[in-house]
Amino acid sequence: MSVQQEAAVDGEALEVWIDQDLCTGDGICAQYAPEVFELDIDGLAYVKGAGDELLQAPGATTPVPLTLLTDVVDSAKECPGECIHVRRVSDRAEIYGPDSE
Repeated sequence: MSVQQEAAVDGEALEVWIDQDLCTGDGICAQYAPEVFELDIDGLAYVKGAGDELLQAPGATTPVPLTLLTDVVDSAKECPGECIHVRRVSDRAEIYGPDSE
């Protein structure tokens, strides 16, 4: 079952956030999902909010659109800093990323 199919079956809203303390600035996330991630002038990656606004507050989250779920999950899997966290909104359980089970 694909990542998108899993999310569709669960019907859960997902969000993503980046731990900048662990970010290595490689930009893999921005390559996979530029609609969700962007590198800032400080060389670190951040999630983007409505209107492509860079969300720079520590722990800032943004929704994961179903159409971009695979790209966001691939970003989390490939991130050398292991700093991308994808979690369910309902219970804040991490389902992809370094703290997932």
